[in-house]
Amino acid sequence: MTEVTRANGHRLDGILPLGEPPMPGPQPTEDDVSFDLEVGLAAVRSLRSKIPADAHSARNLGTEREGNAVLIDADGTLVTIGYLITEATDIFIGGSGGKEVPAQVVGYDHRTGFGLVRTVEPLDLTPLALASNVDDVLPGDKVVVAASGGIPSAVLGDVVDRREFAGSWEYLLESAVFTAPLHPRWSGGALIDPRTGALVGVGSLFVQDPGGNSTESQGNMFVPVDLLPPIYQELIDTGRAQKAAKPWLGMQTTEAIGHLVVSGVHDGGPADRADIQVGDIVEEIESQTVESLPDMYRKIWAVGGAGADVSISVVRGSRQIDVVIRSGDRHDYLKVPRRH
Repeated sequence: MTEVTRANGHRLDGILPLGEPPMPGPQPTEDDVSFDLEVGLAAVRSLRSKIPADAHSARNLGTEREGNAVLIDADGTLVTIGYLITEATDIFIGGSGGKEVPAQVVGYDHRTGFGLVRTVEPLDLTPLALASNVDDVLPGDKVVVAASGGIPSAVLGDVVDRREFAGSWEYLLESAVFTAPLHPRWSGGALIDPRTGALVGVGSLFVQDPGGNSTESQGNMFVPVDLLPPIYQELIDTGRAQKAAKPWLGMQTTEAIGHLVVSGVHDGGPADRADIQVGDIVEEIESQTVESLPDMYRKIWAVGGAGADVSISVVRGSRQIDVVIRSGDRHDYLKVPRRH
C-alpha cells in the first residue's frame, strides 16, 4: 500500500521519523501481570478502514487508516478510537492466521472519541473486560500498552499523569491518561491494568511531554474507558449518544505563544460560513475573555445546544472583528455509513 501516507490516523511527516520507530522496551512478561498475558493481548486486533475521497474527514485523516481495536464482547464488538472509523465505508479487523474479517461501524461518539465496530462473524477470542476502577489508575502505576501482534507489540509502561486534555478539534477530556514511553502504534491500542487484565483506556494520541512537566519526553494519551458504559447501549441502538449535541463551530484552534490561534477551518462548516480565517486570534466568546483552550470550549458549550448562535471576537492583523457563528451539529457534517 505505497499510496498510504498516513498511519494510525495521522500523517507521519513531522510527527514521527520516517518509517516506524522500533518498539520500546521492556515488553511485559507473565511475571509482570496477574492475568493470562497471551490471551489478554490477543483481544487487541488490527483495524484497517477505507473512507471516500469526498468525506469530510478525508483531508485531515486520509482515505486509508490503520490502527487497532479491542474486543470487548463475544459477539465481535470492538472499541477503537473514533477517527479511525469516522465516515468509513469499509472496515477490516485482523482475524486468526492473518486473515482479515470485515466489520461494520456500530457507532461513534464525538464527545469521548470512542468508536464501536462489529465483525460480520464472531472472533473466536476472549474479550477484555472494561475496568471498573479507572479512577484508581494513577501516576506511577505500571500499565501494559498494547497494539495488535501479541507480546512483541506490547510495552510495560508507566502512567505519568492524569489531567485535563483539550484537542484543537473542539474536544475536551476531564481526566485523560498519559503514559510513557511512546508506543509507536498507539491508535486504538489497549491500555491494560496488569493487576486485573481489564481495559483501562483506548489509545488516542502521540504527545510531547506526557508528564506535563516541560520535559522533552514522548508518550501517549489514552481515553479512559469509564466514559464508555454510560453511552454504550445508545451507540449500539442508534449509532450515537443521545445527549443533546454541543454547538460545533468547525474550526481548529491551537494555543501558541499565549494566544488561541485558528489553525484550521472546515470547508462549508459554521466558522467557514462566518468567514473565520486561519491565523485569526480568538479573544472573546460571548463578550468574555478566553484564557485557554478548555476555557474557550466551556464558554462556547455554555451558550446552548447545536444550532445556537455563538458570538466570537477575533483579531486579524491589526483589526478586531466581531462575528456571530450559527453553530452546527458535528454529526450532520459527516458521511454516515448505513448501519446494518
